[in-house]
Amino acid sequence: MSVVERNSVNVIGPRVDLANAGDRRTLVFSHGFGCDQSMWRFVAPRFADEHRVVLFDHVGAGGSDLSAYCPQRYGSLDAYADDLLDILHELHLHDVVFVGHSVSAMIGALAVIKEPDRFAGLVMVGPSPRYIDDDGYRGGFSAPEIDELLESLDSNYLGWSAAMAPVIMGNADRPELGEELTNSFCRTDPAIARRFAEVTFRADHRAELRRVSVPTLILQCSEDVIAPHEVGVYCHANIPGSTMVVLEATGHCPNLSAPDETYAAIDGFLWKG
Repeated sequence: MSVVERNSVNVIGPRVDLANAGDRRTLVFSHGFGCDQSMWRFVAPRFADEHRVVLFDHVGAGGSDLSAYCPQRYGSLDAYADDLLDILHELHLHDVVFVGHSVSAMIGALAVIKEPDRFAGLVMVGPSPRYIDDDGYRGGFSAPEIDELLESLDSNYLGWSAAMAPVIMGNADRPELGEELTNSFCRTDPAIARRFAEVTFRADHRAELRRVSVPTLILQCSEDVIAPHEVGVYCHANIPGSTMVVLEATGHCPNLSAPDETYAAIDGFLWKG
């Protein structure tokens, strides 16, 4: 099976040619936990007039090949970073601007560290290198809260999805957004989702931040229960030369709730670069 099939890779833009995908500047968009590439549908296509745009699903999500999922292989975010690099190799891509939402922000950072020459920039939307609080560090959750979250996933995944998705999305005045995220969670295989959740919420990649060596934009929502403001500030302080933009958007998914503002911030970063 090809990497393109494994990760349900889609390339859009003028004169798309997978065999010669390296002839244009490329933006690669990557989704967060419980989601798929459709979460970028209000943002990514806007760049396709001038750039090649690559969308894909992490193994275990969306239209990816579920048979490619192996709990041992995907026991850390490094495996997802390796998959991203596989895609770039397959499409012969260099000077890529990677746009990662939530956990994919750190997946992108790990990929940049592994092969910095492949990347021209990194956009981190709602990043968190560690979700669990630590001495002098606020991640947003205590260790017992993460234990409880994972136990809830084990006991009643659909119930957890229905309860948590609206909280993650925020924007209570727009319930259709929470419903979309709930439906996305519910389409995900529960066993894979549980494993990905553990890999995501127990990870600690704070030490890696200082090794990110490409221009980096951090997009922080003004209110975010998953990645609070302090986490965005921490990432900004620890990624050399990074830029941080605090969006007016609330919740953890500005690509859905505030696509205009998200697009404008990314576009400004591209022009600045």
